This record gives sequence, structure tokens and C-alpha cells, in this order.
Amino acid sequence: MPQVVSQILIKGSKQKIYDVIKEMTAYPRFMPNLVSVEIIEQGEHTDLTRWVSEVDGRRISWTERDNFYPEQFKITYAQTTGDLKKMAGAWTLTDTEDGVKVSLSVDFEFGIPMIAGMLNPLLKRKVRENCANMLQGVQKQIES
Repeated sequence: MPQVVSQILIKGSKQKIYDVIKEMTAYPRFMPNLVSVEIIEQGEHTDLTRWVSEVDGRRISWTERDNFYPEQFKITYAQTTGDLKKMAGAWTLTDTEDGVKVSLSVDFEFGIPMIAGMLNPLLKRKVRENCANMLQGVQKQIES
């Protein structure tokens, strides 16, 4: 199963960065390929969210369970339904001398074994680009 881990160093408070990341319904404002993020159900430290994205002219949609760990400045997520067979990952924030290291990991599985070998490298590149765009979007929200 392919995995992508992307990181960025952001100058700002860990709490402010966490607050931007956990406000997922705002992502379409700073992520052009994201059509919508909608909260379906909300709990004390968990949300069920529906995402719609457009990649290379194709709509991709999924629903995910987001778990929030505010004391640890961490968010985990896992697809519950959607276009991929599996998608899960985490946001983690770590203080460094130069700022906050924000890490976004994505584990995914395309779900069609016969063509996975051919499509996984392409999908991995797209996921890596999307992660970088998300991290840069968060950075702009904090540093500008």
C-alpha cells in the first residue's frame, strides 16, 4: 500500500496552526482543487466529513472519520466510504528551534490489483502534490 509523508516548517504558534488544520470546512478557500468539505456529524473529538475534490478534471469524493487529539496537536483520519479502497493518515505538529514542523501522512490503496502497479505511482505523485499544496495553504494562512 503506497504511503506519502510530506512536511513543512511553519513559523507560528502550534495552537494557531492546529486551529487552521482542524477547520477542514475552510480548506476549499485556500485549496483550488478542493470543491467542498462538509461536516456530516460532529462529536466532542471526532467528525465525519464528506470531501469532494477535482483532480485532472475528474471528481473524487469520499467520507472520512477525523479524530482530534488537541493535547497532542494531532489529527488522524480514515476514509469510511469513497472512491479509493483505503485512505488513512495523520496530521502531526512538532515544535523545533526554527518553527513548527507540520507533517501530513497519507496511506492509500487504489483497490484494483491488476492495474494498481501501473496507477499507484501516478496516484502517489498526485497525492504528494496534494499534500504539498495543503501544507503550503496552511503555511500561507499562518504566515501571511
